[in-house]
Amino acid sequence: MNEVYVSYNNIISSLGFDSETVVSNIHNEVSGLQLITDKSKFSQPFCSSLIDQKKLDHKFASIGAEDHFTRLEKMMISSLDDVIQASGIPLTKKVGLIISTTKGNIDVLDKNSKFPKERAYLSVLGQIIKDFFKFKNDAIVVSNACVSGVLAIAVAKRFINQGVYDDVFIVSGDIVTEFILSGFNSFQALSSAPCKPYCENRTGINIGEVAASVLVTNTKSNLAKEAVTILGESSCNDANHISGPSRTGEGLYRSIKSALIEADISQDNIDYLSAHGTATPFNDEMEAIAFNRAGLQNVPLNSLKGYFGHTLGASGLLETIVGMHSLYNNKLYVSLGFESLGVSKPINVIAKTKTQKMNIFLKTASGFGGCNTAVIFKKVNHV
Repeated sequence: MNEVYVSYNNIISSLGFDSETVVSNIHNEVSGLQLITDKSKFSQPFCSSLIDQKKLDHKFASIGAEDHFTRLEKMMISSLDDVIQASGIPLTKKVGLIISTTKGNIDVLDKNSKFPKERAYLSVLGQIIKDFFKFKNDAIVVSNACVSGVLAIAVAKRFINQGVYDDVFIVSGDIVTEFILSGFNSFQALSSAPCKPYCENRTGINIGEVAASVLVTNTKSNLAKEAVTILGESSCNDANHISGPSRTGEGLYRSIKSALIEADISQDNIDYLSAHGTATPFNDEMEAIAFNRAGLQNVPLNSLKGYFGHTLGASGLLETIVGMHSLYNNKLYVSLGFESLGVSKPINVIAKTKTQKMNIFLKTASGFGGCNTAVIFKKVNHV
């Protein structure tokens, strides 16, 4: 198989509207989370990271007609436009489009929405993005709970290895709505304080929103400086429960082991682990068990949920992009909110941002329905 690269990228979030600004804020330990007390958004106070609507509208004004697009569509189009422009790649038949999201335009189902309810279909979202940029191929929608963002990278790599596409653009996004907040609240999983992944004082999840985009390509020329090679990937379902993770971490463990086999490396070659870390009691415990089973208990690890909250279907792509910059910058960023270990197995949570030479990182994600994905990335040596 030929090498496949993840190259140009963009993040639109509460911490900035480009990847470099976002990563700079992470380096400075700035969190986008804040307490929201607006009862029009949710009946009780909740902690979240929300994208500023005025800033989004201002950015979008130079791209498209504002009245024609939903909030999520504006986020996605704004993010993807930056990546398409940076790449300079013409959108031929050999260029694919993947959209990853869990809920899509869920807000059009609200009573006060001006958009038709059909806009909530993920296929319609895909068609809108395709038509806006004039892609020659239909959008492929990856919607597999909270692994969607990183799974989209694995899917893109497979299409390229099969010769279907030479280049694939991925755009990922989810928004914070009352529907989503009430769902997590029904699990008693929602925290009104900033989340604390893997910490003994963790009190639950925060929900956030971002849009993120990347180019996946088989061409080594004209790569972004922070580009990475995809060494191996795998996705396994533990078929445990509709919302509860496997108590043995089986699906995540098998995903990691399969990705290592494809990458043809051992766990000792992993320099950094970008974990899922939702700050719920069961998820964090499951991950710790799986990482220990895979021999990764000493690898420096962080969760980025303390900066953004859980951004659902976009989280895996968002965190991959931050991981790429982390590798390029040789920086291990603090797992914000962590104070003392609150899981039963030892893991090496990054408690302070530090410089460390790195070459390879592992991104993992787990989600409802028992889905788990692991992808291994290697720094590109530019010549």
